[in-house]
Amino acid sequence: MTGVICGTGSYTPAWVMDNNDIAKLVDTNDGWIQERTGVVRRHIIKDETTVSMAVESGKRALENAKVTAEEIDLILVATISSNVVLPCTACEVQKAIGATHATCFDIGGAACTGFVIAYNTAMVYLTSGVYKTALVIGSESLSTITNWKDRGTCILFGDGSGAVVLKAKEGKPYLPVTHSEGAKGMALTCKSRYERNGLTGASDIQELLSAEHFMQMDGQAVFKFAVKRVPEVVREVLTVNDVVQEEISYYILHQANKRIVEAVAKRLEEPLEKFPMNLQEYGNTSSASIPILLDEMNRQGKLKSGQKLVLVGFGAGLTWGASILEW
Repeated sequence: MTGVICGTGSYTPAWVMDNNDIAKLVDTNDGWIQERTGVVRRHIIKDETTVSMAVESGKRALENAKVTAEEIDLILVATISSNVVLPCTACEVQKAIGATHATCFDIGGAACTGFVIAYNTAMVYLTSGVYKTALVIGSESLSTITNWKDRGTCILFGDGSGAVVLKAKEGKPYLPVTHSEGAKGMALTCKSRYERNGLTGASDIQELLSAEHFMQMDGQAVFKFAVKRVPEVVREVLTVNDVVQEEISYYILHQANKRIVEAVAKRLEEPLEKFPMNLQEYGNTSSASIPILLDEMNRQGKLKSGQKLVLVGFGAGLTWGASILEW
């Protein structure tokens, strides 16, 4: 028994901050940001929340999969930036979509590796026969934990949500590979959450500046970690599954930084065309980045039946992991 993706969905806020908007907050400019990150703009919540975006992306995935909410028996949401702690985000999604038969829980802390961890968790349940149909979501409101006065981090992050529907079917599953290295976790930290005077999102740029403290990142350390560990884990997951690089149509990497993606492609000696990117539009959306990209590619008709993809997440913890799936 294995699990297959039968539908995708995504949602990103309407309010967009481009690099020129960022330049009003910190000493930077559009050229500097694009050269170092590849990011051109990012979507930021106003009236939306982590929960509302998760609900919308989940609904769109169900519609795409032609699956009803009543058929879902597992909902997992990966997030580090939910507007709720209890009930969990997944239970809020269940309530909103009417998935009355689903078991629900959140996966937090894995951050940018969160969707891969959630996908792997759902696959274990499906392949063991415990559940038959799962809704897996990555949803983030990183604008609420971004230090908008820190040039090294505020240029990177955006908000959004992506979702996939997984269904159990006969077949042999691919084995995932995941790792953690807590000893180096100080490279990317977030000491606390916050809510601004009861508001769920920013009403203007000045409100973004009202935050007291949020994510702290050693950009060089994270970059070095990613360009070393990501190629390693790709080779590892291919080896344990007896798959060769030539069989892979696309490598779907967490959308952290254009230079990281380019460096990974170079180290794997693969053409950059096999590493799709949309970070120029959304920035780094943490656990939402992989499912948002999958949904875009799916709806653009780029994903064909039988193609093999490698999903790769990497980020805070430090954590990283890779999974192979067949479309």
